[in-house]
Amino acid sequence: MSRGASNLLRIVGGKWRSRRIRFVDAEGLRPTPDRVRETLFNWLQFEINGARCLDAFAGSGALGFEALSRGAAQVVMLEKQRAQFLALQTAAQELQATDAVLIAGDALSLLKIPAAWQPADGFDGVFLDPPFHQSLLPEICTVLQTRSLLKPDAFVYIESESEWPALALPSVFVVQKTARAGLVHAYLARYQPDAVSPAGAP
Repeated sequence: MSRGASNLLRIVGGKWRSRRIRFVDAEGLRPTPDRVRETLFNWLQFEINGARCLDAFAGSGALGFEALSRGAAQVVMLEKQRAQFLALQTAAQELQATDAVLIAGDALSLLKIPAAWQPADGFDGVFLDPPFHQSLLPEICTVLQTRSLLKPDAFVYIESESEWPALALPSVFVVQKTARAGLVHAYLARYQPDAVSPAGAP
């Protein structure tokens, strides 16, 4: 397979179904596989339409553009790798994705500071697919919680190399569905600010 072919991904469903977007090689970049995205958006089929979402580690754009393709009202995509950020800009232009808000920078730093792209009443959902083996999930979930960046019962999609209990997330993040593709664990959780279950409990 050529280098160019390996750096293309396909949008699985929605108005841009079968459209392909290009991404660049970057350390830790793992575009969510087609099968996993299909599973995720089957889970979200009754709530993605009209949702305002955050893609905190946008990477290839697979999750953010898939969400827009399937009817999300807006997706804010954060990406710190400059080359990949430029690739996201190109993809957004090619798709005419006017509801993609692209922000360059580190997700943790950006989310700690109030900004116009952060909805006053919180996001309807968030995609969290950070580089593996950097222990970023507990910190970013804590920031989302303490800064009230999510609406109550917002969906929280997480990809990780770890089992759910090992993530040790705040107890307000309550897992509901799980899937697995190879070594990658995929979770659909809910932000439930009144939850009292122990951290990491299913």
